[in-house]
Formats: sequence, C-alpha cells, structure tokens
Amino acid sequence: MSFVSKRVNSLPPYLFSVIHEKKKRLMARGVDVIDLGIGAPDLPAPDFIVDRMAAEMRKPQNHRYSPYEGVHEYREAVARFYKRQYGVELDPDHEVLLLIGSKEGIAQLISAVADPGDAVLIPDPGYPVYRAAVHLAGGESIYFPLDPDNDYVPLYHLIPEASLERAKLMLLNYPGNPTGGTVDLDTFSEASALAKKHRFALAHDSAYGLVTFDGYEAPSILQVPGAKEVAVELGSLSKSFNMTGWRIGYAVGNREMIKALSVVKSNTDTGQFIPIQLAAAEALDSDYSSVKANNQIYRERMEVMLSALQELGIKVKKPRGTFFIWAPVPKGATSAGFAEQVLEKAGVIVTPGSAFGPSGEGYFRISLSVDTTRLADAAERLKNLKMEEARG
Repeated sequence: MSFVSKRVNSLPPYLFSVIHEKKKRLMARGVDVIDLGIGAPDLPAPDFIVDRMAAEMRKPQNHRYSPYEGVHEYREAVARFYKRQYGVELDPDHEVLLLIGSKEGIAQLISAVADPGDAVLIPDPGYPVYRAAVHLAGGESIYFPLDPDNDYVPLYHLIPEASLERAKLMLLNYPGNPTGGTVDLDTFSEASALAKKHRFALAHDSAYGLVTFDGYEAPSILQVPGAKEVAVELGSLSKSFNMTGWRIGYAVGNREMIKALSVVKSNTDTGQFIPIQLAAAEALDSDYSSVKANNQIYRERMEVMLSALQELGIKVKKPRGTFFIWAPVPKGATSAGFAEQVLEKAGVIVTPGSAFGPSGEGYFRISLSVDTTRLADAAERLKNLKMEEARG
C-alpha cells in the first residue's frame, strides 16, 4: 500500500535538491565546495529594504493575515513600476496579484489555466519547474525549440500546427534561464499574434527582467499592443533586490487569468507576511541604484569567468541578461558526466544542461553567485582538472 500519488511518484527529484545533498556529503568529508549551481544571489538585500521591513514588523496590525490578493500599497507599487519601467498601465485591483515568489506563481498559474490532459508549450531548454508544474497539474508538456545561434529566441515556425492547436498555454522566459538569452519586443509580438490565432494563453516569466548589462533593457510582454487580451507576466524581487528568501513576487496582465490565479491561491495560501509586502513596495518605488550596483558586480564576475573559460578553450557568447553563463561541455563529455566530474574532482558545482530539457544536453550552466575571489578559485580548479586529464 502506498500513501503517495502516482503523479508525485512519477516526478523526478528536483535537481537542485539532489545537488544540495551531494554538496552536503562532500562538505562532511572536508571538501571546500564552490557552489556555482543554483541561481541564488549571495549579495545582501539593500539596507533601505531591511529597514522598512524592521519598522513594519513592529506594528501589531501587520502581523495579521494579508488580503489574499496582497495589500493595496504593494499592488500599487507594482503598477507604478510597470508605468515607470515599461510605460504599461495596470489596474492594481484587477490586473496585479501578489505571489509568494514567482516559482509558486508559475505552478499555481498552470493549475489555474490548464485542465488535466491539456497541452502546455514550454521552452527547450528552459527552467525545470515549468515541466514539473505541468506534470503536477496533470497536463502534457510540449517542448518548443529555441535558436542557439540567435540568442535563444523561439523558433515559432518549427512548432507543429497540431501542437499550436492543442495548446492551452505557452510559457516564455526572458532574459532566459538557463541560457541568458535575450529578445526584443518583436519576439513577444509574434507570440501574442500566435496566441490570438490559436486561442491559447501566454505567460512570460520575467524573474530576471532587471538583471541586464551593457545598455540592454529587457522588454515586458505587456508592452505589445493588445497583449493583455492573452498574456500575463510574472515577476520577482528575488534576483533584482537580493530578496530570494523573502519570497515575494507578482503576476500582472490579463484580468481573467489574474482572477483564476487568485481563486487557486486563495484556496491554497493566505498571502505573504505584510511587512515583506511593504518592504517590497519600498524596493519597487526606489531609484534602482541598488539594482544597477548589483548588475555591475555581476558584470565584473562574468568577465572573470568568461576569461577563464576562454583560457580553457570553452567558447561562450557574453550574455546581456541574468547572472548565468551557458557553456558547451568539452568534446566527448555528457552534461551530467561533466558536472559530476567537476564536482567530485574539483569540488565545483555546475548545473548539467540536460536538467533543462533535451536541448540542454551538451551544455552546463554556471551561476555567478559567489564573489570574484571564489570564482577565480573555481576557474583555477577547472584549469588544474584539465591539466590532469591531459597528463592522464
């Protein structure tokens, strides 16, 4: 007799939890592990956000349940952010919804939009949670290809017509995890037109929307005229304001989908702690100097690692967004085999590309989530490992 559902039993373990267990075992053996796996900023949340949080925590009224949709101050701050950053008007009462981080929002949205058996179009390579969330909702994931020679833009013309007709939802993600791919507004315009033609919903995961470099500014899908008819966008303060553990995000856009998501959420959670919401509002209303400072740090780290990879003979195009480097594994190696070798022999964690879908095979992902000293150390270990292989 089993007390576990078939749906859970058939879901592979979450990759990063598996990597974390391996990391713990190595550290217990005294290995100094450098973790370049999970996308968790090591930088602290800015003081002004922490100060607002501390002040709001001292108010007894803020220790009560939050409104399910989020406190009004937070939703208004999200709307102001969209107006200032993208020129997009949002109704904070009907087009903005609080999320307990965008990861939770993605999973809940799929349940809100798709019924068991429905098809969901997901990018390949793409964030593993998309596939897992579709599975848990009883849906069917259909991969659509991205173009590695053109910054991983979607190859919409290669999606079979039958898949477009079956689809209930398409997921997009730019700047992209794991590839660091970036797009212009035309990519979203084409997606919006496809969604309207084939009558499916669009959801854009914009978790890394503010993590950009070299003058590039990531667009919002809601900047496309008429996109609200078919699209929602999910955002997070985790990466841009170093608030990963705070678990705060938002969904914006199409009213019907926002309403459906709010129904699912009101039946499964009771909102985020009010002081966190008010601190997040403070962040969204700020001058974004802290975001720019973060991006400069990630840019410097990227230069260090790209230079090291070049010395190793690994050619990588410099990304314009995210704090990830998506690189090819050495010739003859598999993604999983390379990641395992680097961990066991060099004490460095990288993420195998195969975790991100079939097209991820042959690549590995580096997260720039440690300082430049540790990155240089990791690079040196990789060089030494290559030298050992050459001697062997």
